[in-house]
Amino acid sequence: MLEHGGRLRLAAEQWGIPLADWVDLSTGINPEAWPVPPLPADCWRRLPEENDGLESAAAGYYGNPNLLAVPGSQAAIQWLPALLPRAAVACLTPIYAEHPQAWERAGHKLRRLQGATLQRALAAATPNILLCNPNNPTARQFTRNELLDAAVQLNKRGGTLVVDEAFGDADPDNCVADVAGTEAAPNLIVLRSLGKFFGLAGARVGFLFAQPDLLARMAEAIGPWAVSNPSRAVATAALADRLWQTATRRTLAAASARLAALLAPLGEGAGNALFHWLPCAEATALHDFLAQRGILVRLFSDIPGLRFGLPGNETEWQRLAAAIEEWKQR
Repeated sequence: MLEHGGRLRLAAEQWGIPLADWVDLSTGINPEAWPVPPLPADCWRRLPEENDGLESAAAGYYGNPNLLAVPGSQAAIQWLPALLPRAAVACLTPIYAEHPQAWERAGHKLRRLQGATLQRALAAATPNILLCNPNNPTARQFTRNELLDAAVQLNKRGGTLVVDEAFGDADPDNCVADVAGTEAAPNLIVLRSLGKFFGLAGARVGFLFAQPDLLARMAEAIGPWAVSNPSRAVATAALADRLWQTATRRTLAAASARLAALLAPLGEGAGNALFHWLPCAEATALHDFLAQRGILVRLFSDIPGLRFGLPGNETEWQRLAAAIEEWKQR
């Protein structure tokens, strides 16, 4: 099983620091999550039903009814390659590691294109292209027009464009979930998640956008009652809360700018609304330095670099600032 951020209990054990004393910046999850209200008691007693309003709320939020609710986008990541014909796949790397692993396990031939442009991926002449937008972990972002043009070019050769938009909610203008599986982009497949922007990773709710026949096969593969009733109720309300979404985009933009400024003395990086990517030759040393002070960030030792999520309150901001200053003066 691959390693991911958020393994706070393991870090507490490894570094000998109590769980409550950590600042967890390792996941890129919004630290100010959508405020979950008390849930109706029936959520816990009844099996999920598809006509409870979730699909309607999601269609309204994403602008596309061609969707399937899944138990976190991770479920779709693992199942999707097995539901598509085996073919060559150009994968723009570095990328969320679960994607290439799933495609290789399903028997597809993966072409890893390190740091490649979308045009280079198209020139590789593989039937399919796989990418994250914004990318995880490097925060690189493609424009909506670039993605739609790529989908058109791939469609001409019978190929598919797969886009993971797990971090896309803060910048919806560059997202393409609204056209996935439609007449305008029948070969476009998009994955979305409520875990990052909404801060509801524990609810395990995501969506797959694609042509109806693929959605039907995905539903059959995952099986009935894939998303729990409590999770469906929370997701329905969160997707409908436009005031919170608008305010949160403003809050995240300000926090992202603050984080970028704080990390600027450590080197030139890149960021989006939910995390900042810092290429760093001393990534392992800096990761350990921060961990010794109860600050957990995501280490990518092979690239190398660190991904910093957003602190959740002023105390956490000050702890991170103090640790960075100490690192600079060592």
